[in-house]
Amino acid sequence: MWKTEDSGEEWEMKLKLCGGGKFKKLKTSVVSRSPMKLWMTRAITTVLLWTCVVHLMSLGETWGPRLLKSWTSCYSYQDVELISVPAEVILPPKRVYKNNGYLMVSCNGGLNQMRAAICDMVAIARYLNVTLIVPELDKTSFWNDPSEFQDIFDVHHFIASLRGEVRILKELPPRLKTRVELGLFYSLPPVSWSNISYYTHQILPLLQKFKVVHLNKTDARLANNGLPLEIQKLRCRVNFNAFKFTSKIEELGRKVVKILREKGPFLVLHLRYERDMLAFSGCTHGCNDEEVEKLTRMRYAYPWWKEKVINSEMKRKEGLCPLTPEETALVLTALGIDRNVQIYIAAGEIFGGERRMKTLMEAFPNLVRKEDLLEPSDLKFFQNHSSQMAALDYLVSLESDIFVPTYDGNMAKVVEGHRRFLGFKKTSLLDRKLLVGLIDQYSKGSLSWDEFSSTVKETHSDRMGSPKRRVVIPDKPKDEDYFYANPQECLQLLDEPLRST
Repeated sequence: MWKTEDSGEEWEMKLKLCGGGKFKKLKTSVVSRSPMKLWMTRAITTVLLWTCVVHLMSLGETWGPRLLKSWTSCYSYQDVELISVPAEVILPPKRVYKNNGYLMVSCNGGLNQMRAAICDMVAIARYLNVTLIVPELDKTSFWNDPSEFQDIFDVHHFIASLRGEVRILKELPPRLKTRVELGLFYSLPPVSWSNISYYTHQILPLLQKFKVVHLNKTDARLANNGLPLEIQKLRCRVNFNAFKFTSKIEELGRKVVKILREKGPFLVLHLRYERDMLAFSGCTHGCNDEEVEKLTRMRYAYPWWKEKVINSEMKRKEGLCPLTPEETALVLTALGIDRNVQIYIAAGEIFGGERRMKTLMEAFPNLVRKEDLLEPSDLKFFQNHSSQMAALDYLVSLESDIFVPTYDGNMAKVVEGHRRFLGFKKTSLLDRKLLVGLIDQYSKGSLSWDEFSSTVKETHSDRMGSPKRRVVIPDKPKDEDYFYANPQECLQLLDEPLRST
């Protein structure tokens, strides 16, 4: 029930909180009314009074008196944890420039191939003074991943963090969108490994003429070397600062790392022995006849895999094949890796399944995968989304004590470069050509275990991701060191002098 025994003075104070100048008029009317009307008036006034208090409390969070700030809201529960307000993010000022057109890009390949390509596209857009439309990710490759950019990366952070360099829009303005729908734009695959002058002399005139240019392939379209320093540094800023995975991926990555860390150090093994890799490369060492036939049929089924007839053993001896699980077990043991260490497998389904993994599991019993560490409910949103799965593996790979890739594909290279950026974290860069020769000698008995192990250790002692210069091979960009594996222009180098290796 409402309390009605307030003295006249108390009533006057309460009414002043909500009434101010109307207090005298209200007081006169209250005295002259019947007891029922007087009760109703007091009830309404009390409601008004509490309304004022609630509003003052909400305002008090910003500017109200300390007394109100110390009160507990009647709408709060004691078991609700207070959430701190994050500090305001200070964005760089927008870069002002004359816009030369709009650049649309369609990426191709897996997650890390697309990641590096987008870094290139931002640098190109910046250099040409054009507006970049948020890139379209590959949905037609082997993985058939339907993920959009915003399903993997924090698109708002991506746009905001680069606003001082280049204008990025989620989609074309309506007028230009209509033009594109009518086919009034220019689309082409840019020339691979091009210098920035190619984009200045070939792509910029197209942008100025058509207003919208669509680059329909983006992998390896910008040179590793010979670019202005500001372009190289921008590629790094995109890769290491602008790219941020969605909160869902980030949270799950932290959860996996926490589970691993609770049991001690861990090694991430990027065991690139999935079916698509073997079919594409033609590497069939250790496979039975039925498996070889499956891989061959798959290679012929994809017309954009141009190499069809492949000599697997010759390719292996040249170091162009991923190490098999059996070879990997020998190498890790020879390197002196503790057999009880946790090894997180950053990979998809291993071709050959348990049969091919048996030797590795016997040598290192603490092999784990994300499916072993997480509940099915944690991964249900990632099913049939290989790029999102790869993003999770990427985060865990960055945090590992040692990262060991068995093939120098896009993920291995980009993770290697990111770990260099994080302080030259240990990354075992395996010399596959040397290793398969040593493994064959050991298997035939022409090399003892001690000789095999000591040679492996000696040759890999300086292949742990330490500072070194990129190898530059003029006119052979495919053979030189990849920019994203060793972005030396962006690294805080250690006192150790750089080596050319």
